[in-house]
Amino acid sequence: MIGDFLFSLSQSLEPHSETASLDAQVLIAHILKKPRSWVLAHPEAMLSSEQAHALDLALGRLQNGEPLPYVLGEWEFFGLSFIVTPAVLIPRPETELLVEQALHWLEARPHLFFTAAKDLVIADVGTGSGCIAISLAFHLPGIHIVAIDVSGEALQVTCANATRHQLVQRLHFLQADLLSSFPKQPFFHLICANLPYIPQEILPGLPVFSREPSLALDGGPGGLKMIERLLCEARPRLSPGGLLLLEIESSQGQMISALAQQTYPPASVQILRDLAGRDRLVRIQLPE
Repeated sequence: MIGDFLFSLSQSLEPHSETASLDAQVLIAHILKKPRSWVLAHPEAMLSSEQAHALDLALGRLQNGEPLPYVLGEWEFFGLSFIVTPAVLIPRPETELLVEQALHWLEARPHLFFTAAKDLVIADVGTGSGCIAISLAFHLPGIHIVAIDVSGEALQVTCANATRHQLVQRLHFLQADLLSSFPKQPFFHLICANLPYIPQEILPGLPVFSREPSLALDGGPGGLKMIERLLCEARPRLSPGGLLLLEIESSQGQMISALAQQTYPPASVQILRDLAGRDRLVRIQLPE
């Protein structure tokens, strides 16, 4: 019965997860193709032998250290389901702050995506699974976004997610190293980026190390290598009145704010905090 499986699975996952009970519920719901609420409401329901076997295989992968989203093959972000593979970073709830800020800014400027919809006015740099670009396109019909990543494997996942949400026609996929492929002229109204920002010197000691792609995690010495580059590369390519949104590591707020003010002297630079009260987002607004 489901109730028995939930109990035994939670016990088995206890040494491997801080949310063992929740993980067990999510995994069983995924295998049964039912909502988690249904699983909790039907502890007497039976699993087929095929479902029990799939559960055993999934448990083995989790016990070997594989993250739950990779085992499931998908994960939720901003109310949407995204395909995830070991080629991309697992979408995290703190990144939703970036999407919220971008949507708020765009909704206040409808002329940008109605009059210039066919221009690549929005960039998602280091797109990974495409969760930022696709969430923006899904909630604002009419906008076109260029999704950029240095990893071809990551872009394949982005494309698969755009296909899943029927947004392929409004996303443009580009394998490139940050913004170096674009001419140095005002081009984008909005640039979003969740780049690698974990300091190289502490990454090997973190649980995420070796579980998710280092290419998406390793920010070099101090964690600022890619962010410093993007600050410089975005400056000549951001239109007057444009906005740059950068997700950061919680200890980097003041340092990146200072760098941004040096690079964009006329801009308004703000540090925004996530729901946990940690510095999470740098917001750079150019004057008109």
